[in-house]
Amino acid sequence: MDIVYLGKRYAEPIPLSLMEPVLTDKGLQGARLGILDNNATARFLGVETVLTERIVPEDGDVAAKAKKLLAEGPRLIVADLEPADLLAVADLPEAQDSLILNMRSADDRLRQENCRANVVHIVPNWAMRADALAQYLVWKKWPRWMIVKGTSSQDDAYAEAVKRAAQRFGGKVVDERTYEFEAGSRRVESGHQQIQSQIPMVTQNAPNHDVVFVIDTGEAFGLYFMYRTAEPDPVVGTHGLTASIWHRAFEQWGGMSLQSAFRELTGRNMTERDYAGWLAVRTLGEAAARSKKRDVGSLRNYVYSDKFRVAGFKGQKLTVRPWDHQLRQPILIMGPQALVSLSPQEGFLHQHFPTDTLGFDEPETACRFPENTAPETTVQR
Repeated sequence: MDIVYLGKRYAEPIPLSLMEPVLTDKGLQGARLGILDNNATARFLGVETVLTERIVPEDGDVAAKAKKLLAEGPRLIVADLEPADLLAVADLPEAQDSLILNMRSADDRLRQENCRANVVHIVPNWAMRADALAQYLVWKKWPRWMIVKGTSSQDDAYAEAVKRAAQRFGGKVVDERTYEFEAGSRRVESGHQQIQSQIPMVTQNAPNHDVVFVIDTGEAFGLYFMYRTAEPDPVVGTHGLTASIWHRAFEQWGGMSLQSAFRELTGRNMTERDYAGWLAVRTLGEAAARSKKRDVGSLRNYVYSDKFRVAGFKGQKLTVRPWDHQLRQPILIMGPQALVSLSPQEGFLHQHFPTDTLGFDEPETACRFPENTAPETTVQR
């Protein structure tokens, strides 16, 4: 079974802390580990998996690269791509019968009006992350939130997801502010003093609130907010208390074995995108092992069906939502160095799957797939 890892060398943000290494292989190393895990059982099942790695330059044409790959027919593609590139690949006529696994983009529109029948979303969207944090904050009786967001489109998207989560679960956004951070030299002697002065000014004179919801998807300033706000506020969002599918400190449900295997393979910690790459490859490996099929069409139908399950070290089997092809999964509520909680939280009920309290439930979906792309099996309710 051949799996294509299709990526692009996007400009990655430089970590704000010297404690965080600059990584150029996030995601890819996770996919490589997934191949090793798939092949650990291949000799018993006769399903050997091969990873074909195709990464285009930042200014390259990823759709053209995909078109060449698809010339021989439908493919299994693990897509480490931003939204525009992902849609460009998914919309290729040659890709309509392929199965594309989104392991990078959290964009809500890819699960709503811009959903595609040939795409499965391994990573959670902004709505799932916002709902996961919102449930925990409401459970803690911290319902009043002040948003401080950056200026990017993804910052805006996450902020909208937070406001939606507040309406869903009984929170309230009492203030929203935009922070346009002007990066100076952090390593000059006065760098910390500049930041120490700026952050209180950004957060001062705010209405009564319980937390500062920092939204900095581009890693430009979020780390600086902890311990520097005008009031002694907890910081949540993209920094401080975060919603993630993986973290280097996570060890429950056998997670330590995955952490150890990844460190042995790469010599570093597993990032969230590494986990997404690993889980995407394992999704295909599990589908092949369970269905005993090898062709792309059969594997695609199986992944979309009520029979599909994949283990992700989350204490439960993970499944795919039929209405938008989002992978259901619990979300880790993480502090900087330890697990704080796991969402969905107790008390937030759902008639079918508790994990469907995170993100867009079926009555809320704006996704419409063509009827002829529906799986052959009955969808689980």
